[in-house]
Amino acid sequence: MIEPEPRSWTIPVSPESQLYLFTKACMTAVNHQLSRNARQGRRWGILLAGGDGTRLKKLTKIVSGDDRPKQFCSLFGDESLLDLTRKRAERAIYPEQILVQLTASHRAFYVEEPGVRASQRIVQPTNRGTAPPILYGLLSIEQINDDAIVAVLPSDHYFSDERGFSTVLESAFETAAQHPWSVVLLGASPQGPEVEYGWIETGPPVHTTGDTCSRVLGFFEKPPLYVARELLARGSLWNTFVMVGHVRGFLELVHASLAELLKHLRGSPLWAGAEVQVENSLYECISSTDFSRDVLSAQIPRLLALRMAGTGWSDLGHPDRVLTVLKAAGLKPWWMKKLKTSERGSLTKLS
Repeated sequence: MIEPEPRSWTIPVSPESQLYLFTKACMTAVNHQLSRNARQGRRWGILLAGGDGTRLKKLTKIVSGDDRPKQFCSLFGDESLLDLTRKRAERAIYPEQILVQLTASHRAFYVEEPGVRASQRIVQPTNRGTAPPILYGLLSIEQINDDAIVAVLPSDHYFSDERGFSTVLESAFETAAQHPWSVVLLGASPQGPEVEYGWIETGPPVHTTGDTCSRVLGFFEKPPLYVARELLARGSLWNTFVMVGHVRGFLELVHASLAELLKHLRGSPLWAGAEVQVENSLYECISSTDFSRDVLSAQIPRLLALRMAGTGWSDLGHPDRVLTVLKAAGLKPWWMKKLKTSERGSLTKLS
């Protein structure tokens, strides 16, 4: 006897129910987008592009034919390092909330950057290290939104996995929102006992709703080789100098170490949505100040570390790092043809 096939039953949905379900789905999508917009509305970025890039000058002169610093140089294709950094930041931050720190002597080069709006520029009269431009940017952001969460990104980095970096940066923003009085440092898994990088010695984990980050036990800027070997053995991280924190948390960090510099810059005209040419007189009494050495190293209890795994990070501060990145990525930019074998060897020996 052949049994009849089972009948499939469907429950009829009235037009009213269909409209309700459709409306609910739309509202859910709208609320999700509003929540995302609210999170991004708090986000600001400071791109550091005011350095002189002296250690890479011999290579960048071969590439560009002039004395432009590395951040304005196209080492891996048609895009400058600054343009790559800008695009990296814009994946997480609205463009109008990204400030670009520059130096007046580089004007001939930064005006050629098509992706950097004039309204984003903060032009310092001279290079006084990393602390003054970071602090000036933080104070400018604070006067507009004192609840902002700020990412600081150097413009001389390379990531083989840009998507992986974006994922970690999202986690850093979430962590900073949960720990407003701490600054989150993004740390890379070390590939050896590097003595030219800053190192982060990590401690107990700190659980967040995102990834688990760690307390910082020690911060070592360009340690001697024997210390770098010990840090490597203890599972420490390279400090990428990518930082994320609440603007007030950042300023508290600075106030504890550089109160006079903070007071000096707070009394000056700040960025307010249009290009700023910082006055010479403001920088005349400022000595060169390094944010890693003079702020981070002095405020270890306030620091958190978030590991970047597999992003393929490199600081392009030395010619041999550029050549190593090119070899690992299988890239052969046009300017490589201009390098003779002897020149490649001499470049890797530059100090």
